[in-house]
Amino acid sequence: MKVEILTPEKKLYSGEADLVKVPGTKGSFEILKKHAPLISTLEKGQIRIIDKNDQPVHFDISCGVVEVHKNVVTILAML
Repeated sequence: MKVEILTPEKKLYSGEADLVKVPGTKGSFEILKKHAPLISTLEKGQIRIIDKNDQPVHFDISCGVVEVHKNVVTILAML
C-alpha cells in the first residue's frame, strides 16, 4: 500500500509499506494492505511503518489525522 505522511512544513515520508501502526485517539491500531476505508484522529505518539523491504521507519507526532482509502494511507500530522 502507498503511505504518505505530511506536516505543514514538509513531506516526511512517501513510499510503499506492508504495515502502518498509528497512535489513534482511542488507542493505537495497525493498518494492513486492503484495509477498509477509514478516517481517524491521532494523538501524541509514534507512527511505525514496516516498508516493503521489511525495514522499520518511525516518526514521533503530537497529533494528526489518518485517512485510508483504496490502499492509500494519508497521514496529516503535527510534530
